[in-house]
Amino acid sequence: MPIAIGANAQRSKELNKQQMTLEKTLTHINKDGNPNMVNVSEKRISNRTAKAMAVVSLGAEIMSHLDKGEINTKKGPVLQTAIIAGTMAAKRTGELIPLCHPLGLESCDFEIRFSGNDVIIYCTAGINAKTGIEMEALTGASLAALTVYDMCKAMSHDIVIKEIKLMEKKGGKNDFKRDE
Repeated sequence: MPIAIGANAQRSKELNKQQMTLEKTLTHINKDGNPNMVNVSEKRISNRTAKAMAVVSLGAEIMSHLDKGEINTKKGPVLQTAIIAGTMAAKRTGELIPLCHPLGLESCDFEIRFSGNDVIIYCTAGINAKTGIEMEALTGASLAALTVYDMCKAMSHDIVIKEIKLMEKKGGKNDFKRDE
C-alpha cells in the first residue's frame, strides 16, 4: 500500500508541475484562470510579418480543369475567388477569434503553387503594431482553402484540406521559421 500512496503523491506533483508550466505559457488566461485579451499597451510597435500555408488536395478530376494557373468553374475562377476570400477573412480575424486584437492589416499577399493534385496556398500578412500578425495569416490561408473547397465541390467531394500551419513569423519577441 505505501507504494501506491507514493506513486499517487508523485503523480500529483507531476500534475501540479504541468499545470504551473501551462499557466506560465498561456497568455490568454488571467491569474484567476479566466480568459482575457493580452494587454499590449506597454509593448513597442515593430514591423511584424507572418506567413501561413494551407494545402488542399483536389484529386485528378478537379485538377484536370487547371488551365494557365486557374481552375474555372460555373461559380467562377476558383483561385482568384479564394485570394479575395482569404484577404477578407484576414482583415476580420479580430472579429472571428475571440481574444485576438483587432488589427488594421497593412498588407496581405497570396501565393498559390501546385504539386501533383495539391494546391498549396501561402498567405503573408504584415503590419507595424504592438502584437503579432500570425493569426491573420493563418485565417487568410484557412479561408482561402475553404473557398477552394466550396468552389470545387460541385465537381467532386473528394477534396481534403490536409494541413494549415504557420511557416514563418518575424517581429516581436521571437522569430520563427519552419522548413518546407
